[in-house]
Amino acid sequence: MNTTFEPDSHIHRPRGPLMIDIAGLELDAGDRERLLDPNVGGLILFARNYHSPEQLLHLTRTVHALRSPPLLIAIDHEGGRVQRCRDGFTRIPPMRRIGCLWQGHPQRARDAAYAIGFVLAAELRACGVDLSFTPVLDLDWGRSAVIGDRAFHSDPEAVVQLAGALIAGLRRAGMAACGKHFPGHGWAEADSHTAIPVDERALDDMAADLAPYRRLALDAIMPAHVIYSSIDDQPSGFSAYWHAYLRNILEFDGAVFSDDLSMEGACVAGDGVARARAAWEAGCDMLPVCNAPGTVDELLCRWSPSSGTRRRDRVEKLMPMGGPGDFRNAPEYRDGVDYCRRLNED
Repeated sequence: MNTTFEPDSHIHRPRGPLMIDIAGLELDAGDRERLLDPNVGGLILFARNYHSPEQLLHLTRTVHALRSPPLLIAIDHEGGRVQRCRDGFTRIPPMRRIGCLWQGHPQRARDAAYAIGFVLAAELRACGVDLSFTPVLDLDWGRSAVIGDRAFHSDPEAVVQLAGALIAGLRRAGMAACGKHFPGHGWAEADSHTAIPVDERALDDMAADLAPYRRLALDAIMPAHVIYSSIDDQPSGFSAYWHAYLRNILEFDGAVFSDDLSMEGACVAGDGVARARAAWEAGCDMLPVCNAPGTVDELLCRWSPSSGTRRRDRVEKLMPMGGPGDFRNAPEYRDGVDYCRRLNED
């Protein structure tokens, strides 16, 4: 458990399956009420929730202290286009920059990935954030604009090596790793935020995309809102086939997060309640619902799934142990900041 806060021992409430968001820089009465609901288990942060490291630390301490066990606080903080906290944080380069370094200097690229992973996690952990939804394991097939330079490389070996080094850096700073977007979003051209992407390839043609999930030790996985039409007619997060593949073929026993249930790629499952039910019944352990407070309220009123201890235990394992310490004096931190500066200049 994170030692930078003291949860309210009088409000003992097991984590529920929903991960919700808030509108501003601090909690209002409505936020507190929603976050105390038994169906809620986590909070996802966005750029609108960040002003400074000091403000973020105050917010996360407030959220963590609401109940016991504390809510899991997560964020999309990959680098490049997807970095929610900027002023006061190191600017993390797009992962493609590390992939370009791999072309001529594989060991230097691995060193950079490790050190950058440490910087990414240490700065978030110092502000009380428990988990970043990273790394992106999608291959850069040159087809998906929404993935693009978020991907390390088109070569699965490079992705395995570089993502593995980044994961080691995350863990060195006390943060778990969440690989996304299973089983691969790099081939489908449409953006699942605004459309329903379809990947028509057969399973045998997806071996390269699946390689990182076969070879990396991940703590959590986020499926893609992509329909793999030769295999199933549902996006992977709603697909019993893909969840069975994860658990039985890949023998993955970590937490599975659905992608944001408010995205257009999730609409095939129906309204907000139908989407949550479909993702939960397929096998997701936690369900982010973002930028849709009306849907959250509807879910809290109309949907009350039973959550077994196994699912809750998977999420519990993502909570960091201890505080980040004086990370700014760590050699990994100094190296990471230097790599970030140089890669952003290239």
